[in-house]
Amino acid sequence: MSNLPIVRDVLDNGLRVLTERMTQVRSISIGVWLTRGSRHETAEQGGIAHFVEHMLFKGTATRTAEDIAQQIDSIGGQLDAFTAKEYASYYIKVLDEHLPLAIDILSDIVRNPAFSPDDVEREKKVVVEEIKMVEDTPDDLVHELFTQGFWENHPLGRPILGTRETVESFNATSLRKYFRSAYTARNLIVSAVGNLEHQHVLDLVAEKFGTLSAPSEEVSEDAPRVVPKILIRNKDLEQSHLCLGTSSYPQNHDDRYASYVLNTLLGGSMSSRLFQNVREKRGLAYAVFSGLSAYRDAGSFTIYAGCSNEAVGEVVDLVVEELRGVKNAAVPPSELQRSKDHLKGSLMLSLENTASRMSHIARQEIYFDRQFGLDETLQGIDRVTPSDVQRVAMELFQNGSIAATVLGNVNGLQIPEKRLELD
Repeated sequence: MSNLPIVRDVLDNGLRVLTERMTQVRSISIGVWLTRGSRHETAEQGGIAHFVEHMLFKGTATRTAEDIAQQIDSIGGQLDAFTAKEYASYYIKVLDEHLPLAIDILSDIVRNPAFSPDDVEREKKVVVEEIKMVEDTPDDLVHELFTQGFWENHPLGRPILGTRETVESFNATSLRKYFRSAYTARNLIVSAVGNLEHQHVLDLVAEKFGTLSAPSEEVSEDAPRVVPKILIRNKDLEQSHLCLGTSSYPQNHDDRYASYVLNTLLGGSMSSRLFQNVREKRGLAYAVFSGLSAYRDAGSFTIYAGCSNEAVGEVVDLVVEELRGVKNAAVPPSELQRSKDHLKGSLMLSLENTASRMSHIARQEIYFDRQFGLDETLQGIDRVTPSDVQRVAMELFQNGSIAATVLGNVNGLQIPEKRLELD
């Protein structure tokens, strides 16, 4: 692939611009990234970052919501946005010739949102429906309940959407106040990948964002303290959903590569131990997988399974057995190699399009303040040894470290702490 190195520039007001040129495509993906997310909210403001993201599509001083949609559609572009715990993103994918319009629209929505009171009232109803949707989607809800218990009384534990009460308390004034303090030049990164010239992108961004004010309030970030809990919530469902998890590493931890490999071999692929032993050999679950969430100063390793109400106890025991197994015995070389190859393959495949590369370089800027080349990442994965995996498993899967959440029709189910012991 004829990719040229990533180029980084900083405007006078502190806004960062990153580009990567891919000469073999005709498209450009460009995103505006905000280094503020739901973890930077107070409890009373819960969901405000996500609500503001919705409002930015509702029109600006000069464009209505319909204008924005029509302009994007008329060039065949794709516009989207999302809010996460530590950042938010607004991005457009367009043909290279439409880059000026893409930057014009992006800068308009993130600089001049209208926040009309009528729109705010209407959007509240929409977001409240979105919150209800999570209640009705048990595999989402079980993760949400797990996270709330895992990082209790900490912003990382709160739902990104907020709660019905917090959302209903928003008004145009409170939203504008939040917007002014968060959307400042120092908190913004523009990243673009595709058939582009860095200088051209830089000129367009400087023209549209150069006058943005720089100040940004420092936000305090305290690392969460985890007290593993066992939560069983009864809900009339056909299937039970369970999450088991432990603390894991923050984004920039030295052992992150070993933890990626550990996650892949436990539950990150179809040949993983959990998939093979819980689903394929015993037929106890349709879905079973593990995942890592990593933030600036905290992380979690979680295992999810959806199974029949009667099988919950057995699935919990099997998961605990797998966690013990990876602590007590070194991973066979062939299994380690398979996990590494899976990890490297999925990473490389995921970076083949402009949109995923655009978000990849933005996230690296957010968490590392530098860019890791693909080769550096692949080498990091290659260097992981069986003893690294075992050492990380011993560190993460300690006695008393597992939290569990079960959601389903499980009247009377008990999970005593002894059942989750890992030694």
